[in-house]
Amino acid sequence: MKKIWIIGAGRFGMLALNRLADKYDNTSFMLVDSDIKGIELFNSADCKTEESDGVEFLVKNLSPEKSPEWIIPALPVHLAAEWCLQKLADNVKRCELPADIDGQLPNAARGYRQDMYVSHADFLCPDKCSEPAGICTVTGKPRPQNMFELLGELNVPGFTPLVIRSHQLAPGVGGYRPDALFGLLEHTANTENPLIVSTACRCHGVLTAICPQKK
Repeated sequence: MKKIWIIGAGRFGMLALNRLADKYDNTSFMLVDSDIKGIELFNSADCKTEESDGVEFLVKNLSPEKSPEWIIPALPVHLAAEWCLQKLADNVKRCELPADIDGQLPNAARGYRQDMYVSHADFLCPDKCSEPAGICTVTGKPRPQNMFELLGELNVPGFTPLVIRSHQLAPGVGGYRPDALFGLLEHTANTENPLIVSTACRCHGVLTAICPQKK
């Protein structure tokens, strides 16, 4: 049976659960959130819930021996980067994204955790976007370069870009395989250079700077 972990049980987490459950047969779900009250009805053979901080759950439970087919990030944090920072807490730390990155990216906005959010859209996207390869479903115009490609080509002196691609599993629902996280962890653990770690689909992305700890 296929396993999917949905990290976050807010609006987007529940949207992901409903759409993926409708699309995939023979699939079990794990829905993780720090406040799971009110959605116990999903505790069934096909969907179990876990009341836990999403990043902490991933740190404690994700391993090459114990992993789902897909992870759906549905939290208001950069899940991949936060997981990596906690797994390597003695060796790396969050650092500030360099100022010269802003001009290279579309509609860039910095968050309170020193993360950056970017998007090809300057409008609110429909939550059922099918993310076609060639055009934007709202404007009908050709989409610019895929965001996951654009972020992988960032030229920021002193920093190396690493990108985890978010693959669309259902309209408006993106996720990645655990192997992508394990690859990120290995690369981060073995580099001596600051990294710009991104998670991105075709249109949107989030970036976090991670630097080695000085010893």
